[in-house]
Amino acid sequence: MTDWQKLTHAYGSAEDMPVLLARIASEGESDLWSDLWSALCHQGSVYSASFAALPWLTDMAEDEDREQAVNALHLAGAIMAGVAQPHGDDGVRARYSAEITTLLASVNRHLRTATDRTEYIDLLGSMLAFEGVPGWSEDLAWGLGNEEYEVSCPGCGTGLFIVIGERGFFCTSEDYALSDDDVDTRPLRPAGRTDLEGIGRRLHDIARADGQHDVAHLLTHVFGNATCPDCDTDFSVPDRVSADWARTQ
Repeated sequence: MTDWQKLTHAYGSAEDMPVLLARIASEGESDLWSDLWSALCHQGSVYSASFAALPWLTDMAEDEDREQAVNALHLAGAIMAGVAQPHGDDGVRARYSAEITTLLASVNRHLRTATDRTEYIDLLGSMLAFEGVPGWSEDLAWGLGNEEYEVSCPGCGTGLFIVIGERGFFCTSEDYALSDDDVDTRPLRPAGRTDLEGIGRRLHDIARADGQHDVAHLLTHVFGNATCPDCDTDFSVPDRVSADWARTQ
């Protein structure tokens, strides 16, 4: 049995966890899930209590209520994406191997039946987290959800926005979201299906197989190429996303 008093979350002692978990299981209100997220995965940071909650999240991921199950899978995925962070709990993947196996099976079932694009993208990120894929388990859903990735140019080092979504598909070094004027942009060059490889090819094929053609289209840009508007250097978008993630570790 978990001794929550010996564990911590974002706000200190995790002794309040049993009450919160019981309320979520019985009520399932979105505000309660927000409270749990805030405690266990505050701005992406994880804590000793975060991993101790994995068995409970695994049980919830098997719930017949799809919303409850998806909420559990999303949070569990975010927690597993933070395994490499310093959190005072070594050997997480080995300790919770049975739970991770169950979570992975559950996320794959729910991917097949997802109709909401945002939910689908979040589930893809959770799938990668359960599989132990570094970087993309955090970056994929974050970038597609925010419709941009922030990278640095490999030529001049300038900070760039890779914009993917309703505003278009382009690269710029200017603060396009707050500018009332035209900004200098360069169009992204999406990868053709035959050009995709590795994780990009796999994710694209999964999305197409699941009928998520909008997501598959977005992925061709995430795993495509861009040109820096400041120095005209051509570069691979996924290479720069991965490079900038690796630099922060």
